[in-house]
Amino acid sequence: MKIALIGYGKMGKAIEKIALQRGHEIVLKIDLDNAADFTANNLKKADAAIEFTGPHSAFSNVMKCLEFGVPLVCGSTGWLDKMDEAIGYCKKHNGCFLYTSNFSVGVNIFFEINKRLAELMNPHAEYAIQLEETHHTQKKDAPSGTAVSLANQILERIDRKKKWVNRETNNPEELSILSRRIDPAPGTHSVSYISEIDTIDIIHTAHSREGFATGAVLAAEFLKDKTGIFGMKEVLGL
Repeated sequence: MKIALIGYGKMGKAIEKIALQRGHEIVLKIDLDNAADFTANNLKKADAAIEFTGPHSAFSNVMKCLEFGVPLVCGSTGWLDKMDEAIGYCKKHNGCFLYTSNFSVGVNIFFEINKRLAELMNPHAEYAIQLEETHHTQKKDAPSGTAVSLANQILERIDRKKKWVNRETNNPEELSILSRRIDPAPGTHSVSYISEIDTIDIIHTAHSREGFATGAVLAAEFLKDKTGIFGMKEVLGL
């Protein structure tokens, strides 16, 4: 299939490598130095677009791809306050849109484990809950989108927790996310349930960007010739 890359940084280049290995063609690469090429005519040469930029440009890029009617895979984080608007626009125009905070197959299985563990731990208020995430120093947002997803999954299942905060907290209604920026670190996420008796930890550690890139290409393949709103659960059949 023909793929457009919106964002050609480290992730964009990793996605390009995987896409070419899987027999696809990159028909458009948009970065800061050629933003003028981000046009309807150029984008419509693609069967799908994959967007990986930053929090300040992602929403504009998403809306432009949806406006031009090209199936879109988005992995940018830090703009989720506008997600409802993007989803509404996609539905209004009968478009095709897939967003996830993390494309890794392993992370999406980790999400399912996190949700089930939270369900099991909900009755056990003696356990404090804490999330930690570690990434490289070039990561622009904190906490990571993946950590926010994990936190929201827990908030939906642990009755005593009402919101997450990006710091240590002693408030029993708050869920703590600790963010660390250390080089080199593609990404580690952990969820801990801590009591005086024992501790339960679940941890996912990425060893490279290849897992994220592979998942993004799988998502683009899944979207071809579809309309609707999707996530990695549909791509992976979870």
